Amino acid sequence: MINDYTTLTALLVYEAKAKLGEGAIWNPETQCLYWVDIEGQTFNVYDPVTAVNRAYPTPKRIGTVVPVNAKVVLVALEDGIAAIDLDKGSVHYQLNTDIHLSHNKRFNDGKCDAAGNFWVGTLSMDGVREVSSLYCVKADFSLEEKVKGVSISNGIAWSLDGNFMYYIDTPTGEIVQYNFDAISSNLSQRKVIVKIPDTMGYPDGMTIDNEGMLWVALWDGFGVARFDPATGSLLQKINVPAPKVTSCAFGTENLDTLFITTASVEMTEEELNQYPLSGSVFAIKVGAQGIKANSFKRDTLSFSDSVS
Repeated sequence: MINDYTTLTALLVYEAKAKLGEGAIWNPETQCLYWVDIEGQTFNVYDPVTAVNRAYPTPKRIGTVVPVNAKVVLVALEDGIAAIDLDKGSVHYQLNTDIHLSHNKRFNDGKCDAAGNFWVGTLSMDGVREVSSLYCVKADFSLEEKVKGVSISNGIAWSLDGNFMYYIDTPTGEIVQYNFDAISSNLSQRKVIVKIPDTMGYPDGMTIDNEGMLWVALWDGFGVARFDPATGSLLQKINVPAPKVTSCAFGTENLDTLFITTASVEMTEEELNQYPLSGSVFAIKVGAQGIKANSFKRDTLSFSDSVS
């Protein structure tokens, strides 16, 4: 439902040349923004106080990142889940999979639920539709398939009361809601709550604020949109001077600043000249506050075999 809504414009905070900036998440323990460059194969830590960005190379494409603590993060690489030691920069696989053997798939976006389970989905790098899935990685690194028939698994968030999970399969242009069982991690009663018109772009990464409203990055949409999941109404639009907006996360001490990542892939030379900040990180205070991101609750992590 597209009604009257307010608009603001995000400002550049870190000029990067990321090919596919993604996976924005704020770690309250380090007071830093974590984000990834999927095609550039880097995990990034941006400190807004010093305006310094530290890049950690990864051995393969990196779909997303979630914090474990102040010293360790968990990342979804093309073919498995790995831990990165932030002091050493070393990468250690915790879960190897064979997902890449079918339709050239890789892991993509994901987040942790309140119990510390890591939800992460896949996509086909060959562009094959409806062959991917959304998975739940438990503390023991068991992998459970939760949603099948996905094309490009992207944004994920949970309602403030934990009763619903919100999910985006980008090509559908939809945000769907599932009833969420926090004990079993089971999903039920799928319901489309927002249908985004093609003219606005395609929904990508997503986060939620402390009023329960959803903030959705719009690929080919030059911005981030705020939606009411109860009514489907568009409440606010944040304009970004780059077309391919990929993810967003609330950060800073008060969680009142929205950080936004962008990409430069699939752009012509003319488009890159017109939008030279594509691939950079932007931010804006939007008059709303986020909620603390969930960390991965691990049983044990293995640091015996480094692949960096």
